[in-house]
Amino acid sequence: MLGVASNRELDTCHPKLQRLIREVDRRLSARAVLDLVVMCGHRGELEQNAAYASERSTKQWPYSLHNRLPSPAVDVAPHPIDWRDKARFARLAGYIEAVAEDMGIQIRWGGDWNQNGRTVDERLVDMPHLELTELERNRP
Repeated sequence: MLGVASNRELDTCHPKLQRLIREVDRRLSARAVLDLVVMCGHRGELEQNAAYASERSTKQWPYSLHNRLPSPAVDVAPHPIDWRDKARFARLAGYIEAVAEDMGIQIRWGGDWNQNGRTVDERLVDMPHLELTELERNRP
């Protein structure tokens, strides 16, 4: 079940992402399989520039999708968070992608960012990041 802080972050996201992540949470909670945490929805200027300075983001304000309101991007992680367990992030992302497909919502996962089938730079792989595709962002 999403906590208060996760719901607060999710409330800053695009309504399609809100519906998707809440449905994922509902399904996971019903099966008692996995808890998830919403780490970030919208980021303001100070938060974005701090994320850039600490290399948690490759983009300065206002160039991240997290800088739009509502945010078409969300950072979600399996709880408890273990940054070394990339397989756990990948399983969660795969599950979210399957639910998104069920709901007719097109998303991209930051763990899939690559060029010609190869990851461009391991530092650019963003395991918790999900975003609406450009097509989905422009679709009613």
